Amino acid sequence: MDKKTTLRNDWTRQEVEEIYHSPLLELVYKASTVHREWHNPEEIQMSTLLSIKTGGCPEDCSYCGQAARYHTDIKVQALLPTEKVIEHAQKAKDNGSSRFCMAAAWREVRNNRDFDRVIEMVKGVNELGMEVCCTLGMLTEEQAIRLQEAGLYAYNHNLDTSEQYYDEIISTRTFDQRVNTINNIRKAGITVCSGGIIGLGETHHDRISMLLTLATMPRHPESVPINALARVAGTPLENNLKVDTWEMVRMIAAARIVMPSSMVRLSAGRVEMSEFEQGWCFMAGANSIFTGERETLLVTPNPGVSEDMQLLNTLGLKPMVKENKKESCPV
Repeated sequence: MDKKTTLRNDWTRQEVEEIYHSPLLELVYKASTVHREWHNPEEIQMSTLLSIKTGGCPEDCSYCGQAARYHTDIKVQALLPTEKVIEHAQKAKDNGSSRFCMAAAWREVRNNRDFDRVIEMVKGVNELGMEVCCTLGMLTEEQAIRLQEAGLYAYNHNLDTSEQYYDEIISTRTFDQRVNTINNIRKAGITVCSGGIIGLGETHHDRISMLLTLATMPRHPESVPINALARVAGTPLENNLKVDTWEMVRMIAAARIVMPSSMVRLSAGRVEMSEFEQGWCFMAGANSIFTGERETLLVTPNPGVSEDMQLLNTLGLKPMVKENKKESCPV
């Protein structure tokens, strides 16, 4: 596929602002054009997320129902048995997912028996031929190397929001700690999955700042999730307004233009979107979704597999088939 748009890591704030604030239809048209230069517009990567350890997290992320300090309906669940996780991964693969992400509500990875079990899970899912992703909180370079050697393909660690607004949302860790974990992932040769959430009370300036941070990294994240706040009862942000879909479309389109080679993931908040709204997000450059069983896989609602397949059929899209390769990204 001929690639006409040059990958850049030297974007200026003014350039990103001009892109972000473009008239919406013009912005979507440009993003859609860039998307077709770099990706097959008929394919959507189906990713499945499994919460392998739920709740009881010591962090105070204002949006998260898994924080121990908030009173939510999310039940604390210890680390799942390895066999159960592999079963979920096999079912996800059978349902068309090519990436399987395992999430644990930890502040940071500790070198203990639980981490040893996660290593075994990574090995097991990798043997199924899926892209294996983890999101386990902060980790050191040495821990990242262990995960890479076990076959981990990607690690998710979102920036969440801008550096300037970060302290308004989280006080138990810093923005620099987020970036440091991403750097450790890179050094280990694991691909990076990092994006953010809109609807936290941030400004357009904050959204642009977050995009600028991602787009000026030495290597763009291979995966950029764009999340709409899932308002969880019992959290400080439970009464925030629902994110307007056009805001999601604008954010996705801007991300696609400044990071053309990345997978842009339409992530949290999708359950509140109609087929029409999701279609606009795909037109704007989103080419990945999280899918899975409604009742067990996620701590916030998500459309079911059958609904997603119907959506793809309606739009003339198809699940992306993973290439048969095991290597990690170049360091």
